[in-house]
Amino acid sequence: MSSIPRFFPWQDGLAKAWLGQRERFAHAWLIHGMAGIGKRQFALAAAASLLCEAPENGLACGHCAACLWVASGNHPDLRRIRPDAVAQEEGGDQPDESVAESAASKKAASKDIRVEQLRGLSNWFNTATHRGGWRVAVLYPAEALNAISANALLKVLEEPPEHTVFLLVVDAPDRILPTLVSRCRRLPLPVPSLAESTGWLAGQGLGDATQWLAAAGGAPLRALSMWEAGERACPAWLEQFVLAAAQGGAPDIGALADSLEKDPPASWIDALQRLFLDLSLAASSAPVRYFPALSDPVGRIAKAASPASLAEAGKWLTQQRAVADHPLNTKLFVYSVLSHAAQACRPQRQG
Repeated sequence: MSSIPRFFPWQDGLAKAWLGQRERFAHAWLIHGMAGIGKRQFALAAAASLLCEAPENGLACGHCAACLWVASGNHPDLRRIRPDAVAQEEGGDQPDESVAESAASKKAASKDIRVEQLRGLSNWFNTATHRGGWRVAVLYPAEALNAISANALLKVLEEPPEHTVFLLVVDAPDRILPTLVSRCRRLPLPVPSLAESTGWLAGQGLGDATQWLAAAGGAPLRALSMWEAGERACPAWLEQFVLAAAQGGAPDIGALADSLEKDPPASWIDALQRLFLDLSLAASSAPVRYFPALSDPVGRIAKAASPASLAEAGKWLTQQRAVADHPLNTKLFVYSVLSHAAQACRPQRQG
């Protein structure tokens, strides 16, 4: 039998304080914070705690009837609302509203939370809770709500069902409808401290986690995922780009574009965005944040390049990230982005 979801060590204190208010709990919560800090796990552990019949310090006991149902994936008062693609990745072991037998499920798994998933909850809402307590709906990631499903959820939250708590998980509240945000209480989750993250990562087998945590912006789950995937804390292609630019020359854009052509655009553009934040920090004589191993060459680039060009390139990369998922010509897109980045790193003319 599977175990119930538990809070990560850096979440326990906040969870106990928050769940201690359950007698006057809001009907909808927006759980938000940096990607990779454990928001989804927090929401699922919170659901288990809300359903627990013998909570210990506000947290799920792990052995009551309700906890055993959660652990087996069969609690009738718990629903996960998530894209079909996410349900497939997770194994689909928890009752949700994926509507597996629908015609849509015969196609490629949807990356959206579909309106049918929300409409399918109506009977659940209108049925008394099986254990006489809460009914909990965990929805993630809330960014996956499309316009139709977001409005369907909004209608539910405007007249919330009795004894029902919605837990919505999102990286940033500004990525979903403002009207949805206004219907929820916000619960921001902080980034764990360096000591908390390194201690936990050591327990997962990642002993020297400093470089990985830096590359992940301090997010321990993201650092662990990068390490487990066999990635480097600093991608080899990015190191080549930086070293060439630091020597005052032009990186081999063609070769780099060839190496990145088949990679997800979001991945390598994200790496470039982190690099340009480091460059802006170095230009202001501040320590770099993401790639400390490249502090020296990044510092040389920042000292020689135009601070305005570096700042402009950082903003431009954000715009490219927004359209990166559907480039008309992938190789040309990679070449264009790398060329723009290299141009911004060139030494500014003196005089």
